[in-house]
Amino acid sequence: MDQSSAPARSRLAAIARNAMLNRGLLPYFSAAVIAELGAVVRCGAAPPPSGEAIRDLRALPWASIDNDDSLDLDQLSVAGVTAAGSPALLVAVADVDALVKRGSAIDAQARANTTSVYTAGGIFPMLPEPLSTDLTSLNEGEDRLAIVTEMAIGEDGAVGQSTVYRALVKNHAKLAYNALAEWLGGGLMPPHLQSLLPVVPGLELQLRTQDRIAQSMRALRHEHGALSLQTPEARPVFKDEELADLQAEAPNRAKELIEEFMVAANGVTARFLTARNYSSLRRVLRSPERWERIVSLAATLGGRLPGAPDSKALEAFLIRRRDADPVGFPDLSLSVVKLLGRGEYALELPGHKVEGHFGLSVQDYSHSTAPNRRFPDLVTQRLIKAALAGRPTPYGNDELRELARHCTAQEDNAAKVERQVRKSAAALLLVTRIGERFDAIVTGASDKGTWVRIAHPAVEGRLVHGLKGLDVGDRVQVKLLRVDVERGFIDFGREGRR
Repeated sequence: MDQSSAPARSRLAAIARNAMLNRGLLPYFSAAVIAELGAVVRCGAAPPPSGEAIRDLRALPWASIDNDDSLDLDQLSVAGVTAAGSPALLVAVADVDALVKRGSAIDAQARANTTSVYTAGGIFPMLPEPLSTDLTSLNEGEDRLAIVTEMAIGEDGAVGQSTVYRALVKNHAKLAYNALAEWLGGGLMPPHLQSLLPVVPGLELQLRTQDRIAQSMRALRHEHGALSLQTPEARPVFKDEELADLQAEAPNRAKELIEEFMVAANGVTARFLTARNYSSLRRVLRSPERWERIVSLAATLGGRLPGAPDSKALEAFLIRRRDADPVGFPDLSLSVVKLLGRGEYALELPGHKVEGHFGLSVQDYSHSTAPNRRFPDLVTQRLIKAALAGRPTPYGNDELRELARHCTAQEDNAAKVERQVRKSAAALLLVTRIGERFDAIVTGASDKGTWVRIAHPAVEGRLVHGLKGLDVGDRVQVKLLRVDVERGFIDFGREGRR
């Protein structure tokens, strides 16, 4: 059916569905999933299991911090003190496994896609929304089962002694990144937070404490070589059903807070499973194969990097460039991200270390904090629960190895779908601008083609002529030649040297 006259939102949704099917992803839930879901919904949220140690932590001032429009709330956080009086951090992750049973129809479809797909045409959740946005979501005011990682935090931000256990929790404050970041930075308190202060004693101090802990953790991690990269994603802005803009979302202090807590919790989870001799899925980013190009890119900007991959040296260079050229830093960040390559999942066997995460500068790193939207996190959750109960692992090594391969492939497919639909959205915005000239940066250069990104709308397109001698990070002026909304094609020609 011709979608060219349809409203932008529904047109992009149709493009997204077709792109998912072409990439081996399922945009609809099967009849078996719908039938099973009905039975799960009728039973309601999972009650605490009898005969198992479940701590009741509902009285703690837990809060969630996420995007303004997020409904699938995977984690809560709260700050406290250890028995020795030092700072402590608790992160609660929704117990999705309590309702999504291994081998069920819902589990099978989640395993097929492995991830939620977030597109300009809408969200295609890994789990049906009555679960992911309700019964397995840590919604404000609801009692929920969770897996809690508790860790002591040193004054320097180092994670000390830690433990993992099951608990019953309650979200007392659903907060949003942008408004909370403005307040943490000295702006006005968000109205919703202000309304909660009389009913959640100590919430304001609690959030200030979490922010202070996160900033110390962040400073320490970057001292060790975690990379300061700024690659904001463009989010669609609709007026009614028509696309009005693609706006880049900048990093902020509240997002940094959650990033630090999730990195720490994922590290604790990985070490917890290792200590109990359980195999696990790890998230790794190997040392970059295109380090030589990163070195030469740094040299064009007056930087010197060693001949061998060195995250500390790269981080020092990035910090200098961010301070010297904050406007151009996102372009540099994008170039470095492209040259670093994509992360992947890998099986770690007891006693056998896999490579760590180069970009985060951590050795032990799992994905465990988003089980509503990532299947590897749900797998890890099942491994944790088995370890806590002293049960055999629910997944054999061969199965985990295949899951690592499959999850990596499907995550890559999902990223390609998201990118294609984002480009279809940009093509809609650019369709009346054929022939215009733009400043651009080269974001990809290989035998498969050369790609450039323009600033507004923030989108990539293919460079179809004038390719010779270009590599990632080079700046060029381009002319918009043609767009194809349905296929997400945006073609540029090189106009001149810069």
